[in-house]
Amino acid sequence: MSLAIPSIFAARAAKIDGIAKDIPLQTVDSGESTGRLAVLGWGSTYGPISRAVENLQRVGHAISHIHLRHIWPLPSNLGELLEGFAEVLIPEMNTGQLLTVIRSRYLVPAEGFSKVTGRPFKIAEIEAAARARLESLR
Repeated sequence: MSLAIPSIFAARAAKIDGIAKDIPLQTVDSGESTGRLAVLGWGSTYGPISRAVENLQRVGHAISHIHLRHIWPLPSNLGELLEGFAEVLIPEMNTGQLLTVIRSRYLVPAEGFSKVTGRPFKIAEIEAAARARLESLR
């Protein structure tokens, strides 16, 4: 038995997907557009991610920061951009919802770093998680 999607839902999904054509293409906030590790964030994680990535770049690590401004639909070039990295680290202030979407939609090697304590990420926390991922890529 196959499940058919009612046409009203398919039409709505197509409209939402079409919005991706109207939002800006995703860019890299800091670092190269390809490399060993991209740290992908959204929302309140911008500050700690950008500082952690800057600290690691300053000591010679090949790491980039990509920050989403549009969550749904995702930017049309996001999958292609993420494929340019050996791994993607996704720090989130939740249990990993963005990680789930990125893994299922793009099938890229992504690892989550979740924090659900109600307190913001510290720069050192993200830096340590990124260092661990970079070490695993050696």
